[in-house]
Amino acid sequence: MLELKNISFSVNDSVGKTDIIKDISLKVEDNKFVVITGPNGGGKSTLAKLVAGIENPVSGQILLDGEDITNKSITERAKLGIGFAFQQPVRFKGLTVIDLLRIAAGKNLSVADACEYLSEVGLCARDYIKREINASLSGGELKRIEIATVLARDAKIVVFDEPEAGIDLWSFQNLIRIFEKMREANHKRSILIISHQERILNIADEIVVLSGGVISKQGAREDIIPELMGTDSAVNACHKLV
Repeated sequence: MLELKNISFSVNDSVGKTDIIKDISLKVEDNKFVVITGPNGGGKSTLAKLVAGIENPVSGQILLDGEDITNKSITERAKLGIGFAFQQPVRFKGLTVIDLLRIAAGKNLSVADACEYLSEVGLCARDYIKREINASLSGGELKRIEIATVLARDAKIVVFDEPEAGIDLWSFQNLIRIFEKMREANHKRSILIISHQERILNIADEIVVLSGGVISKQGAREDIIPELMGTDSAVNACHKLV
């Protein structure tokens, strides 16, 4: 279980101190699919980075299965079972796709196993397995490869920051299937997704609405979606992919 206790985060800029996350407490139980949504600028991506260890809170605690990981690095959190997929995947010049999959898996994956992960995300393995993670790959290709690395990682908690960004309609439909399969493959795994997409909200167990750095709504999908649809913020929170 992932637990955030009274987490706050702020930055200092030209106008002074700006509070981004304000005393948030949140639990993500085992085998739960939780979607964090809300208006742009509400702190969603920052919260995901705090969970992954990319940013550090100014106060509060982050616990994983009861262990305090607040001061642990990204690498340490990854070893403990936290996986993270960026909104804009990182390029690694000189590193091939199979190298990246092996690093993610933490073992010397066979070519056949690596190809299976690529096939899961709709990529023809023979065309990609030896390619470098560089500018020759499109944003959509990078996104699919990153999702393949998450599958190879087999983490306890998987955090996706707007996984639908930069992918086409077919890839998005396949993405929904991947999320469902990830849950079936590991009944202890939890999935935490930052998303505006209605179709992702519709497969969540729980929805958390983050606005102005605080949780404004939280509850089961069937309770929260009707509330979102009845507010002006629903336009921002529930975009449909066209």
